[in-house]
Amino acid sequence: MTFVVGDNCIKCKHTDCVEVCPVDCFYEGSNFLVIHPEECIDCALCEPECPANAIFPEDEIPQDQQEFITLNALLAETWPNITEKKESLPDAEAWDGVTDKLKYLER
Repeated sequence: MTFVVGDNCIKCKHTDCVEVCPVDCFYEGSNFLVIHPEECIDCALCEPECPANAIFPEDEIPQDQQEFITLNALLAETWPNITEKKESLPDAEAWDGVTDKLKYLER
C-alpha cells in the first residue's frame, strides 16, 4: 500500500510532509505535491504532518478522490523530486478546505 496526496493539497502545497519522508518519495509541481507509489514505504510519517489533511492511505482515500491514486503515479514520473521543506504557497490558508480543486491543478 502507498499513501496518496489528495485534492486539498492543490493551491496549498505545504511541504511539512516532505521533511519527514525517509525515502524522499515526494514530487513537486507548481501548486501540488504527489507521492511516488513505487517509492513510498508506507511508513505513515507524512500523513499527520500535512496541515491541510490532504494525505491518505491508498485504501482510505475518499471515494470522490479516487482519481488521485492514478494522478499521483502519473505525475511522480514527470515532476522533479523534492526533499526539503519550502514555504507554502502565499494564499494556502485561503485555499485550505476548498473542495473540487482538480480544475486548478497546474501540470
